[in-house]
Amino acid sequence: MARLVVFDMDGVLADIESSWVYVHRHFGVNNDHSLYAYLRGEIDDLEFIRRDIDLWRKKDPEVTEDRIRKILDEVPIMPGAHETMRELKRIGARTAIVSAGIDLLAERIANELGMDLHLANGLARDAAGRLSGEGVLRVRLMDKGDGIAEASKRMGIPLNNTVAVGNSKYDISMFRKAGFGIAFRPSDEAIRRSAHAAVEEKNLSGILRFL
Repeated sequence: MARLVVFDMDGVLADIESSWVYVHRHFGVNNDHSLYAYLRGEIDDLEFIRRDIDLWRKKDPEVTEDRIRKILDEVPIMPGAHETMRELKRIGARTAIVSAGIDLLAERIANELGMDLHLANGLARDAAGRLSGEGVLRVRLMDKGDGIAEASKRMGIPLNNTVAVGNSKYDISMFRKAGFGIAFRPSDEAIRRSAHAAVEEKNLSGILRFL
């Protein structure tokens, strides 16, 4: 039986494609140029985060962490998430988020769903709460397997007793580290092939039949 279930956030626990893109759309900006530069290996994760934050600061130089938090408070939770966490808690499994998304949303979701741990990327701020333009890197988009290993270590649960739940090619590295991988509404064939099981319906409780 799974002792630890680790979830990606965007597209799995949160019913949005990306927490970064969600904020971009609020400000009316687009980060495609930075995304392509990152995928080509021209910039690293921290520079990718800096460029995203810079897009917001150009629209509002005084933008605060609190404003970003309020934007992310509007993000809907994935259908079936509450039921899933209640059942996992009932059977004694621990739960965690490992995401390259924004930690303000990860914290909110973890608290709302009663999860045990969340690892996601942060926004540095000054004494007045304004975004400084720097990021806090905790999870590399291409190396989320390191995040699940960190969660496993912190919880004291072996990786072979860990289940990973993700939806995109960026979650494949989690599947490789975990004892079992579930593709939730897989976005492409790469992650579907890399998973031990797949859930196609838009209800997270569909993963329970594999646990």
